[in-house]
Amino acid sequence: MSKKKNPGIKLIIILAAAAIFYFTGSIVIDLMQLPSIDDLAKRNPASTALMEQRTKEALAKKKPYRISRSYIPYNSISPYLKKAVLVAEDAAFFSHQGIDYNELREAIKTDWKKKRWARGGSTITMQLAKNLYLSTSKSLTRKISEAVLARRMDDQLSKARIFDLYLNYIEWGDGIFGCQAASGVYFDCSASELGPEQAIRLASIIVNPRKYDPFADTKRMVNRRKWIAQKMLQYGHLTEEEYRELNF
Repeated sequence: MSKKKNPGIKLIIILAAAAIFYFTGSIVIDLMQLPSIDDLAKRNPASTALMEQRTKEALAKKKPYRISRSYIPYNSISPYLKKAVLVAEDAAFFSHQGIDYNELREAIKTDWKKKRWARGGSTITMQLAKNLYLSTSKSLTRKISEAVLARRMDDQLSKARIFDLYLNYIEWGDGIFGCQAASGVYFDCSASELGPEQAIRLASIIVNPRKYDPFADTKRMVNRRKWIAQKMLQYGHLTEEEYRELNF
């Protein structure tokens, strides 16, 4: 006597196969449309995907929006800011190849446990890829595109150039892009003149620059600034005297 097949199971299998096919196809299409980065070695972008996204968001809400941005050569940027940003965002930047697999693995564990995008795991290179070419949407396809672009950048650009573009193009507040503009808006100085405390305050808000400013005194931001300072002291980026003079 032959067993009858459950039509419900067949339908589930068909729907699952269709979903996998659609998802895989979407990823392939997205990867095929990724931009070329060949000219990034020498050319500074006139705009970025994030700048365009923020402008569209403001227009949709019928709010005025002005972009403040000014480029400063990498060698002119305060070494304190460079060190503070590395400590805050990607301490292994100069040793990985665009993707920090250890950090990414921990991020996946955390996100799976909390059932949401709780920990990004993005490196400086991945953040740059998102800022220049992608969007802030939290999706697996965007993360895959981000990782692919990051590997391309690491293959084709020097670490100094990647960090240069990152410091000069990431968001540092509503309409504020790049460390030179941020230094002017928040501290009325050039990014070349930033001292230890100013640098740490700027580095601390990269995690959420539209929510926090360098003077935010919430528990989270105070603790974050203290953590960055302690790490900088630990790695030899601050002297004992410089550390003691910080006012957090």
